[in-house]
Amino acid sequence: MQSSAIQDIAHPLLEFQSLTKVLLRKWREVKVDLERPEHRRALKGLHLASAPDRRAYVNGAPIEDPGEGANKKSGSRRHNPEKWRRLGFETESPALEFETAGFLGMMDLTDYVRKNEDGFQKLLLEQSSRPLGERCPVARASLAVTMILYDHFEVDKSDLEEVRGYQGLLEGAKPNDKLFRPLLLQWSRLHTAGLHSFFRMWKATGAERDDFDKVAELVRILVEQVVGQAGRTKDVLEVEDDLLEHDCGRLRELQMELLELSFEDQWGQHLYQVREELKHEALQFVKEQRIRCLLQGSWFSKPLPHTKNNSQGGTGSYQKRRLIQPWRFAKLSHNRRYLHYADFPEQTAHDPGLDALTEKVDLSTISSVVSNVSAPNEDTQSLMSTTDTVKGGNKEVTAKPTTKITIFSFAEDSKKDGGEGKEQPILTLFPINHSLASEWLDGLLMLLNQAPITAETNKLVTLVSDYGLKIRLLNVRLETVYAGPPPGAGVVPSREGLDEDYFYEI
Repeated sequence: MQSSAIQDIAHPLLEFQSLTKVLLRKWREVKVDLERPEHRRALKGLHLASAPDRRAYVNGAPIEDPGEGANKKSGSRRHNPEKWRRLGFETESPALEFETAGFLGMMDLTDYVRKNEDGFQKLLLEQSSRPLGERCPVARASLAVTMILYDHFEVDKSDLEEVRGYQGLLEGAKPNDKLFRPLLLQWSRLHTAGLHSFFRMWKATGAERDDFDKVAELVRILVEQVVGQAGRTKDVLEVEDDLLEHDCGRLRELQMELLELSFEDQWGQHLYQVREELKHEALQFVKEQRIRCLLQGSWFSKPLPHTKNNSQGGTGSYQKRRLIQPWRFAKLSHNRRYLHYADFPEQTAHDPGLDALTEKVDLSTISSVVSNVSAPNEDTQSLMSTTDTVKGGNKEVTAKPTTKITIFSFAEDSKKDGGEGKEQPILTLFPINHSLASEWLDGLLMLLNQAPITAETNKLVTLVSDYGLKIRLLNVRLETVYAGPPPGAGVVPSREGLDEDYFYEI
């Protein structure tokens, strides 16, 4: 099936693949019955391979001389009360737990134990030293992986009718590579790799006994991601490595994406409304955060005037250097109506208060705010437009910045005809980095009831709204989706025995 020359034998290959799925389905349909000698021998082999003579534990406490034969002849060792539960079964009647996976589940489990006996014994000893609620149930995990592979390969849909349906694709045209599933023939190796991935995720997530279904769902997503996207020519060794090395964090992201898509299908219109509400809430949240940055105030640099170097270093040059004020501090007033600012020769240890800021701008007179960092697709360019600091003498002199925010207002003498008039710049700010530019540009725009335009702010709005949506989705229990309304919901209560003597408590 991995060969490039499959055109001539495509039909028998697909038929062989279909018959393999039929065989898997037949094995699953066989019920585990302890009256059958081969089934009884398989279970006994599991027990013996688990090294039952080694020191065992009950609820974390060691017991002495575990073994079989509680009711047999005198002198035999007493029965271990966790004979099957220590192997990962839920009860001491393991045959009943093969009801879903059938004899196929027993075959996979016994095959894994036979090929990995030392690792199986070490794993059981390691798990027995942990509290009961934190142990990874090996047998349950094996059965879960069996059913995950069974569902992934759609074994129940296997039928000879499927082969006949392929004939239309096989006539004349080159067969579709997606029809061939060579990994299906490596069932045992996929089961082993999937089981090891289950153990890895159990340990990585710090799961407990109640989290079994959650870990199984992660393994299901892992199989869909790795095995499902594997091409026809991909070797099983690569697939095994991918299963064992896939990042757990990425699986959680995929799980959230799938959860969101499933809710999209079920509650499309309602989910759209929730998204819009959360987006509005996130926008208000980010707006308040940006405005608080303005209320706190920030330092901005100012371009240095071009002056000729004076090698004499006379008194006139010293006076000119004293007049240079390369720093500007701006701060929004508490009532959010005025923008106060002033220029300083150097940054002070403590930010100046409003009383030290001699200039101010009435926000109601602002006509527009313009910046060279406004375009979202220029985010990378804007990151490079930061202020460079160059040391000159004993002081640090700020080089000319390339990022600026210009605030415009309408000229008074241009409003005589009743029009809007001509705009003129009234204040220019040079942020020292892109984050500060984003905070002040979008903060000013939001104060003027305009939408934010920088990529950083829009990314923050999207992040907050997405987290809000995920939190709401995680708070929805699966049973509440299908359980229907609670008893008595929607029933109008009777007013029998009530009068008009009532009040509202506010």
